[in-house]
Amino acid sequence: MPRVILAVLDSFGIGGAPDAEAYGDEGANTLGHIAETAAKGGADRDGLRQGPLILPNLDALGLGAAAALSAGKIPPGLSAIAAGGRFGVGREVSKGKDTPSGHWEIAGVPVPFDWGYFPQEEPTFPPELIAEFVKRAGLPGILGNKHASGTTIIAELGEEHIRTGKPICYTSVDSVFQIAAHESHFGLDRLYDICRIAFELTEPLRIGRVIARPFIGESAETFKRTGNRRDFAIAPPEPTLLDRAEEAGRQVFAIGKISDIYAGHGVTHKLKATGNMALFDRTLEAMEMAADGALIFVNFVDFDQEYGHRRDVAGYAGALEAFDHRIPEIIAKMQPQDLLILTADHGNDPTWKGSDHTREQVPIMVFSPSLSRGEIGIRKTFADIGESAARWLGLPPGRHGRSFL
Repeated sequence: MPRVILAVLDSFGIGGAPDAEAYGDEGANTLGHIAETAAKGGADRDGLRQGPLILPNLDALGLGAAAALSAGKIPPGLSAIAAGGRFGVGREVSKGKDTPSGHWEIAGVPVPFDWGYFPQEEPTFPPELIAEFVKRAGLPGILGNKHASGTTIIAELGEEHIRTGKPICYTSVDSVFQIAAHESHFGLDRLYDICRIAFELTEPLRIGRVIARPFIGESAETFKRTGNRRDFAIAPPEPTLLDRAEEAGRQVFAIGKISDIYAGHGVTHKLKATGNMALFDRTLEAMEMAADGALIFVNFVDFDQEYGHRRDVAGYAGALEAFDHRIPEIIAKMQPQDLLILTADHGNDPTWKGSDHTREQVPIMVFSPSLSRGEIGIRKTFADIGESAARWLGLPPGRHGRSFL
């Protein structure tokens, strides 16, 4: 029985979606602009990476061809020749450009409602929400209460947080309520506890996630976020690919933040790791453990968290090259009937204004030793990805997409 390895390169867009203008993202192109900047020879912040983007394995799986199909031109360093597998473009129908929207739709369930968002003003959060949060959590108050970058606001307010015991609360243009607190001075379990309270209060507002952002260090210069992040998320409104697989008695390996994104629904094995390379290692481990018919689902968060939001173009390029270098390891472990799907959930153009996601189309690269090469075109919904995985696994179809296999 075949298995499916579904890998999301978080934020790896390949050109603006048809409705990008409505989101202020017309002209955004994560891959294209990274490749163009790299071709000019720019080095990263540490001077460790420079020169043209080199992605031979992704290109062989159809990345360059998918990018040309999406944006009308081939990014520098890539080609239009897909030597193996099938390639195409994913187009999102869900509103917004949030992580849950993209992931739910990938798993066959487009978001049927509008997310709630906090306004671009200070203070950002409704006073009655914060008053109830502080009361129920037994807090002396909060810090932040604004839109901010996570690393920036921790550097700004981390020392005051340690001194006062007040957690740092902030948001972005995404549907999130984020809480940063020190792992030892505040306590990791306590952070999770107050995040659960915040989730109960924000769920009626349709805020997609409350995110615990623990950090360590003793000063602004040494503060560092840890791998103990946890997302408390609204559950999908109907069964996803994961639920269908679990219902059929299959193993579902959720690697990285996948389990949190789906509120734990449909997950039989939860594997955590920090950093793209550790996530890659866990994926290989899951392939060793997975029985016939299993679904292995992994999110490579660093592309988004470490490089897209931080607008680190060269860092993003280096991370792509490091990922590309390891693709043969997955292929070498694949059984003859296994299917590998590489895709993304939205864009996050590191050359774009601001620090938020960009509304983009995404690549779909599909490989199996038993699958012929070819183009699958521009798909009308990410749900086609989930339906293709379901068909490959012999699972009942959903009602929102069509298989391209």
